[in-house]
Amino acid sequence: MILSGMKLEELENLMSGLGATRFRAKQIHNWIYTKSVSSIEEMTNLSKDFREKLSEIASVTDIKIKVKQVSKDGTIKYLVEYPDGECVETVLMRFDNRANLTACVSSQVGCAVNCSFCATGKGGFKRNLNYKEIIEQVLVIQRDTGLKVTNIVFMGQGEPLLNLDNVLKAIEIFNNDFQIGARRITISTSGIIPGIEKLAELDMQSTLAISLHAPGHELRKEIMPIESKYPITDLKKALKNYIEKTGRRITVEYILIHGFNDTPAAAKELAYFLKDLKCNINLIPYNSVIENDYKKPSNNDIMKFKYLLEHSGKKVTVRLERGADIDAACGQLRGKQR
Repeated sequence: MILSGMKLEELENLMSGLGATRFRAKQIHNWIYTKSVSSIEEMTNLSKDFREKLSEIASVTDIKIKVKQVSKDGTIKYLVEYPDGECVETVLMRFDNRANLTACVSSQVGCAVNCSFCATGKGGFKRNLNYKEIIEQVLVIQRDTGLKVTNIVFMGQGEPLLNLDNVLKAIEIFNNDFQIGARRITISTSGIIPGIEKLAELDMQSTLAISLHAPGHELRKEIMPIESKYPITDLKKALKNYIEKTGRRITVEYILIHGFNDTPAAAKELAYFLKDLKCNINLIPYNSVIENDYKKPSNNDIMKFKYLLEHSGKKVTVRLERGADIDAACGQLRGKQR
């Protein structure tokens, strides 16, 4: 039995079966989610006899760090291995002058969406992660660093809305057990319309981020096969419905690829497409992946693109590159041992 991922009431039921009090459950819950221990032996306010008894039927975790890489900018990437031998990557991002510690978590082993600019889909889709496997990624970070994660972004490997039930269960635990507020959690999607519609019905307070990456159907279809199933015009309708139902502003993510979607004409077309959507725009200069020959735009072209979008009245930011030297930046995660 694995204790990580258990809610307080589940721990209380476990303690009841062992003839222990509910207070013991609260102590164990605190050791797992606040103090981020990796073993029952570390739970020093439990008696030695009780720790031994608990250890006979349970352990804190059954996953391990296969590889750890630290970037020159402080970003840390972990290759996490699950009991079945499958691995995913998760990333801790730290930003200068900010207290926030952001965990970029994976929701699937591999990815079926297979965007041409992203490394994850090159190996195909293996399986969904269950909700405990998702939250274990954050616990791995906290155990290893001794730091408390404050923000979660579902921007790692996989398409979160194709594993939405487990993602929602993980978010519930992040909210209630890790005490990470819903507004500090971002769910990114390539545009899975049924998932967006479900999130609209749930009226969650988390941020929805849309990986758009092109201003129109034909250009988007060249780099994102999902466009053939969920065309950008239908996606826009789903986003407008989401905004209307939740009242929340969405984030539009747009990877800038030199000579492909970074032209002034593309910027103007994107501004027109987004003009009636309540959104912020996050520009992401392309990060190199060995499977293609795309190039990053020049700083001058990035700033021109940003200026044209800002001229339309939208808030536009350029994502600060983190961890590119260890292949931990946007689009570079692949889950392979190095």
